[in-house]
Amino acid sequence: MQKILSGMTKTMDAVKPPRMTALRELHKAETGPFSILIGTILSARTKDEATAKAVKELFSKYKNPKQLAAAKVKDVEKIIKSIGFFHVKSKRIIEVAKIIDKKYKGKVPEDLDTLVQLPGVGRKTANCVLVYAFEQPAIPVDIHVHRISNRLGLVETKNPEETEQELMKKIKKEFWIDINDTFVMYGQNICKPISPMCNVCQIKKSCKFYKTKNAS
Repeated sequence: MQKILSGMTKTMDAVKPPRMTALRELHKAETGPFSILIGTILSARTKDEATAKAVKELFSKYKNPKQLAAAKVKDVEKIIKSIGFFHVKSKRIIEVAKIIDKKYKGKVPEDLDTLVQLPGVGRKTANCVLVYAFEQPAIPVDIHVHRISNRLGLVETKNPEETEQELMKKIKKEFWIDINDTFVMYGQNICKPISPMCNVCQIKKSCKFYKTKNAS
């Protein structure tokens, strides 16, 4: 896995500029676990640029769970209207804020089983919080991680949930924390759903998809 992650990074360094994921931006900015939790919920089916902008504006007005819990849905909708499904997400993040504020005294839980009990939080979102908020080893699997893992031949799975379980079995825990960020950036920039940039990819010799495509 070290060879794959290194090859992806070298490819993106050569192509330039590699984009930073919205969650990595939040992590580097040290915005705190709650903003990363909310940012992950908002990021579903939304471009990173829109997510980053919405989170920044949201937390410039609502500084903590207590303030967001007291917010009106229509006010939150105005702030995050540029992201997908903003009507549903506005209600959801307020509901999550209320639970964090009252049940957990303003602190985001640090374990997956508790996180997935929050409204709108599935395994991918919970794993993102573990990785980006708490730097705990986990493998958040989105469409990019799922696609690339199957293209490389690391797994042969039908959905992200299966991919997560297989990657956890096959990859050493020391690499888990870097997988999502690197694979997502690679999926956005190089190994795209349509017309992947195999010509610049520095790990294509280890790629099942590339070998099959070029078999003759």
